[in-house]
This record gives sequence, structure tokens and C-alpha cells, in this order.
Amino acid sequence: MFMTAEVLGKFFLLQRDTRCGFPMAAAATTNSLLYVKPRPMFPNNIKRSQMMFACCCSVGEQVFSVTPSNNNEVDYLGQSTKGDLNLNFDHLDAVGIDGPATLQGPIEEVARKKAEEAENLLNDLGISSPSSARNSSRGIFCSRTLNLRSISAIGYDMDYTLIHYNVKAWEGRAYDYCMGNLQSIGFPVDGLAFDPDLVIRGLVIDKEKGNLVKADRFGYVKRAMHGTRMLSTQDVSEMYGRELVDLRKENRWEFLNTLFSVSEAVAYMQMVDRYDEGAISAEICPPDYRGLYKAVGKALFRAHVEGQLKSEIMSNPELFVEPDPELPLALLDQKEAGKKLLLITNSDYHYTDKMMKHSFNRFLPNDMGWRDLFDMVIISARKPEFFQMSHPLYEVVTGEGLMRPCFKACKGGLYSGGSAQMVENSLDIHGDEILYVGDHIYTDVSQSKVHQLWRTALICRELEEEYSALIHSRDHRATLIELINQKEVVGDLFNQLRLALQRRNTGRPAQTLAATNMDDQELTESMQKLLIVMQRLDEKIAPMLEADGELFSERWGFLSRAGLWDKSHLMRQIEKYADIYTSRVSNFLHYTPFMYFRSQEQTLAHDSYSHYQAQINGSAVD
Repeated sequence: MFMTAEVLGKFFLLQRDTRCGFPMAAAATTNSLLYVKPRPMFPNNIKRSQMMFACCCSVGEQVFSVTPSNNNEVDYLGQSTKGDLNLNFDHLDAVGIDGPATLQGPIEEVARKKAEEAENLLNDLGISSPSSARNSSRGIFCSRTLNLRSISAIGYDMDYTLIHYNVKAWEGRAYDYCMGNLQSIGFPVDGLAFDPDLVIRGLVIDKEKGNLVKADRFGYVKRAMHGTRMLSTQDVSEMYGRELVDLRKENRWEFLNTLFSVSEAVAYMQMVDRYDEGAISAEICPPDYRGLYKAVGKALFRAHVEGQLKSEIMSNPELFVEPDPELPLALLDQKEAGKKLLLITNSDYHYTDKMMKHSFNRFLPNDMGWRDLFDMVIISARKPEFFQMSHPLYEVVTGEGLMRPCFKACKGGLYSGGSAQMVENSLDIHGDEILYVGDHIYTDVSQSKVHQLWRTALICRELEEEYSALIHSRDHRATLIELINQKEVVGDLFNQLRLALQRRNTGRPAQTLAATNMDDQELTESMQKLLIVMQRLDEKIAPMLEADGELFSERWGFLSRAGLWDKSHLMRQIEKYADIYTSRVSNFLHYTPFMYFRSQEQTLAHDSYSHYQAQINGSAVD
């Protein structure tokens, strides 16, 4: 049995819809015809029944229809049904299938059986199940339910999103240029070197005190470093016990939104040490930590603006860029699925073209270039203002980057400036039909959502390392939790005895008659023993709690956590502004352009009722 490329392409397109649970090869919808480039036929080990199933599903498009944007509804989770694949039962006879009859019975049993068949088919095809990607460091994690089928356009940032840099190399050179600029105006930088382990993304610079802090989701400071010296828990409590980190107060707090912040934070904290030593005179810097921060920021800004740093990277991109062969293929899948792809970057034309050619062209098929992937490219976008207001639009008209004024963007164009509103008007796509993907919590994710109501995805490469660290920390964390639970039990008993003693000393009866009649010596001795146990538990717990997360960062612990159970301020920002988040764009390759991302249940403090109900059910069984 043979199938044409067109027929096989239709089969793959139809099967990738997540309602059926099957994957597909990349395909697209054009003038109501589904097409795909020729792909290899099925492996020899595919069963004949599976081959028959494939052929039956590859019939003409009259059997299926795609929900258009002008005729869509919302599903029971409130997501648009645009892009959903629908089955026309009137035409099933044309392929010899009595659909309703073959799917009779309790839907739970039918669904279970079909899911097993689908999983077997995936295994025979050598395609990984979506669940295997979801439960890995390369997973795409969902904060707010997102139907990718309803997305008409996907916009991408470039730096640290489509292109990932070697942090030590890129930020190390940025640091070098920054320190060189500082030295040129008299700052003492001798003996200092770039140390990326000093900081992680998501920390907050306290420009008033010269500190770097890690806050929980409520803004309470959990860890802090003054200069390059970590502060004790007692110091942190005394310094920040009565104030919260408030990112709206930009004159004091500076959030490390992106990996580009690493070089600046390292330089600043090292300069704080020099300032405290009295090595920085008032002639070269205002005599406070805030003035010091401005001086460091200005020096780093010069490194970027003067162009020496980017010129060095452009001349040797292989030293700074970590290539990802899967990335162009992931975007190709999206494009062939009918998504309009946009590149919206703050970088200039020459740098963008050089980096994208280096990172994309060699991995694209059929002599495609990186420009062929995108329906619109916008350089020098000036984000976050790109999402907040309108700037003049220019069209890049020559390979040298020469531009001319332009009043309307067109498909396939290369532009400079403009605005998000201009993009929406040009494509006739608006709001939640657009997904924007970037690495910067504020510039990319927060502002595109707040001002344009675009759907959002955050790229955070460190998730891969954190995921691995969490797995290897399971035994440590389990032991720590067990000790804390023991301390809680012992503490509860101690508190009850303490209350009994308190009531006895005031001449009131204790909680129970037995407690009231308890011998004084017995009560005191019991309390003494429990107190000793709690003190010993504290001595065990404290260093273990301090060490929690050190597999990710010895100084700061896990990226997403602040303490054993609570979320970090960074994680709170991600949950608030990013609908989905993942470690790299190429992770989309392990899903499909038609994926339905569903947010997980959020645990609440009173969810302990479920354990209580389980205990009741267990007792009833006994």
C-alpha cells in the first residue's frame, strides 16, 4: 500500500490535533488544502491495522474542518476553540467507518482504550509521548491554561531567547569592558575578576544599603549579601524584618530580570566592597551606595553602546553562542502549522543578522535562511516602550542596514522601531491571538501582557539545572521535612504542657482533669526533656536548611524557592505574568503547534482537608 506525500501529509496534520492525542509531522493549511513535504513511509514494524488506520484518516479535507477565527467559541476552560479540528460525521461513510458505532460504550473505557492504542502507535513510530517531555527538565510548564491552536502569531525576542549565550563568556566580556571603563575614571579594580557564582537571576539589588537580596513571593527578604559577604539570618532579620521588597520603588530596588544582569550585579557588589574599604574617593563617585550603582550601570551601558563588545562577539560568535540544532526545526513546525512568526528584538540590524545567520541557517533545510522563517522582523524595537507607546517606523531596505520612513508594515518586511499596536494592525491579529516569547520578565513578558493582553512565554535556561538539582536533593529535603515534622509534633506537646503549667501557676484548672492532677515534678521534667529534644532538633535542622538548594547555588539556593516550601519573588513574577515557561524555545519541538497547555492544580494551605478525608475513609474501611 502506497500513499502520496499529500495524503500522508494530511494524515500527519490531522493526527497532531491533541483531541486525538497523536503527533504529526509539520504541516500547514493553505487555501483549505493541507500539504507537507514528503516524509519517509512507516517503519516495517508498524502493524497492518495501524497502516489501515492511517490511510482512513488521510481522506480529503471534506471529512474535517478547522474552526475559523470568525466563528469560534470558548471551551469549558474558557479557551478559544479557534484552530480546533472538527469531524464531519456526514462524510464518515466515504471512508467506510461508522464512527459513532465503533466508539460506543462508557466514554471512560473508550478513552482509556484509545489512549493505549495511541501510545502504542507513538512507540511504533518512535515518537516520544508528550508526558515524557512534560516530566523533564525540558518540559514546558503552564501557569495559565493556553490553547496553542488558537494562537495565530508567535513573536520572539532574540538575545537569551532564540539565541542562548555562554553566560561565562558573554557576561564575562561585558564585565571586563565595564571594569575597564570604571578603571579609566579612577575606580580601583585591580585584583578583581568575574565571578558568575556570586549572583543568580531573580535577586534584587538594594541600592540604598549596597545589598543583594533574595525575597519570597510576599517580598520578605530571606537571604542577603552585602558586597560579596553573605549576611547571617540574624543580620537579615535586623535589617529587613520590618520592610518588604517593593519593585515599584525603582529608585531603591533593582530586579535582576535576565542573565544580562549578571555582569552588572557582580561588578556592583565587588565595588561595594571597595567602597566599604574606603578605596573609592568622593571625587569619582557620589558618597553612597546609590551613586555607586549609577556609576557601575553607566560604565556597563558604555560597553554596550560603544559597540566594542558586540563587535567582538560578531567576529567570533562561536566563542559566545551555544548552538541549538533543534531550535530552527521547532519554529519551522510552527510556521508550517499556519502560525505567523515574528522577531521583535532590541538589537540592531547588523548584530541581529549576524547572530541569526550563525545560529539558524546551517540547521534549516533546503537552503532556507533565517529570514524565511519570519513573517515580520522588527529590530531596534526599544522594548518595553514598544508595548507601551508608538515610535516612528522605518523599513530596512538594504543589506547594509539603510532605512527609509514607513507608515505601514507588510508581511515579510524588515523594520526598525514601531509598536506592538502597529504589529496587530498590520497582521489584523489582536490581543490573546498572539503569543510572545522572551527571557526578560519585565521587558518581554510583563509589558506585553499588561499593555497588549498578549499571551506570554518566559525562557529561563537555568530551569534545566534547577530541575536536576531538585531531583538530586530529594533525599536531603525528605530528611529535612521529616525532622521539621518531628519538631512540630514535639513542639505541640511541649506547648500543651506549658499551657497546663501556666494555668496551674495562676490557680486555674488545666485543659483536662488529668492534666490538672498531674504531679508538679512530672510536669516540669516532661517539659525539660521535650525542650532538650527541640533544641537538638534545631541544631540538626538549621545547617540542613541552610544547605537546601546548594546544588543549584551555594549562596542563594534554588531559583524558584525561598526557604523550604515557599516560592521566590522571581517565581511569583513568573506565575503572574508568564502563561507558560520553559528552559529553551526548542522545547516546543517535543510538543506540537496544536498543544493544549493546561495549568495544574494550585495547592492551598487548607488543602489538608484531603488528608483528613483519606484518614476517615481509611478508618471506615478498617
